[in-house]
Amino acid sequence: MNPSRILAAGMLMLATAMAHAESGTALKSDTLRAEPFPDAKSAGSIARNDKVEILDKKGAWLKVKAPKGSGWVRLLSVKRGGSTKSNEASGVLSVASGRAGTGQVVSTTGVRGLNEEDLKAAKFNEDEVKKLESGLITSDQARQFAASGKLKPRKLDYLPKPNTQGGQP
Repeated sequence: MNPSRILAAGMLMLATAMAHAESGTALKSDTLRAEPFPDAKSAGSIARNDKVEILDKKGAWLKVKAPKGSGWVRLLSVKRGGSTKSNEASGVLSVASGRAGTGQVVSTTGVRGLNEEDLKAAKFNEDEVKKLESGLITSDQARQFAASGKLKPRKLDYLPKPNTQGGQP
């Protein structure tokens, strides 16, 4: 193939990739990391409401280009799409609804940021499961730990079951 055609194809691919870069807004101040790990070297920072360009995604991390540098940041620190506008009324409503905080999400984050392709591509990793299981402790070990911290058991009532009939619980 002709080198100029290869160059043209490469430039077209680059232009297409750049056109598809997603924008976002920082939900909170956070550190940009050189790699997508919490203990990776700092590569800069983002401030709340900074506009960012999302360059890549890896698990629960986004690679972003921000006003003060580029690097990896936690997925929950960035809102994809337009900017976040807030006012006092929405802040009060957030607190009242239990949705105050980063991203105003009231749910677990186990699969947030994972799409269908990520989940389909997931593979069992026995070594990682063994690492996870190596951190388990027995009930007796947990009781001993609690006793060493002078923690006392406390009985809590179960939450009421949700009404599945469509009415108020």
